[in-house]
Amino acid sequence: MSSRQPQLRIALVLGLVSIFATALLFPYLLALQPKALQTASAASGLPQAVIIGAQSLQAGVIMFLLAWAGLKLGAPLGLGAPWLRAWLYRQPAPAHSAWAQAALLGAITGGAILAAIALFGAPLAAPAASAPASLAFAGKGLLASPYGAILEEVGLRVFVMGGIVWLLSRFCDGQPRTWVMLIAITLAALAFGAGHLPMAAQLAPLTPVLIARVIAYNAIGGLVFGWLYWKRGLEHAMLAHLCTDLVLHVIAPLAPPGA
Repeated sequence: MSSRQPQLRIALVLGLVSIFATALLFPYLLALQPKALQTASAASGLPQAVIIGAQSLQAGVIMFLLAWAGLKLGAPLGLGAPWLRAWLYRQPAPAHSAWAQAALLGAITGGAILAAIALFGAPLAAPAASAPASLAFAGKGLLASPYGAILEEVGLRVFVMGGIVWLLSRFCDGQPRTWVMLIAITLAALAFGAGHLPMAAQLAPLTPVLIARVIAYNAIGGLVFGWLYWKRGLEHAMLAHLCTDLVLHVIAPLAPPGA
């Protein structure tokens, strides 16, 4: 992939869809923290709809900038969004795809995280972990699922992983060696796990056990998504992430207690 290939259209599309994905996240967030939006509205004097719109727009702008920077850094090293590129720039589509593999890996990853929770304990006693089977809660989880698949993949895979690969490749003549990719995947996965700590801190006091569980459980997914980003491109990583979140936030809440 040439470093001179333009990335602006891809970044713009990712920024735009990030706006909608962020807006769709709010019902799920309010299920976890029912009074959060009301409190923010009272503190700022702004209507709740304005707060949602402003935060969604802000997220879209940030994701646009991160996507543009990350794609610029990663494109010369073989990282990017090949299917979006083919569509937006009227180029030939990639010769090979693995959509079913990505979806299956995502579902398996969700199952692996649930198995880890069953073996080692839930990260915290929050509604997402302890709520009874609820169609309404699962519906909110469905609405929230695109957020991780889009914004977290742009932020962690495109920007963080792409930036690490770019930096480390400076030490090996600008070549994306396997060891460079593996280190970048691992560091981005750990950053992905750590990125969930602020939300966890709003639900329970941070303890060493909670921190370890939050980082470890999320890093499982980060490793899988990072590998797919490297081997298949951003779109496959997004699909896998979406399927993981569907297992965790849609299927799991519908399971009867003890299942």
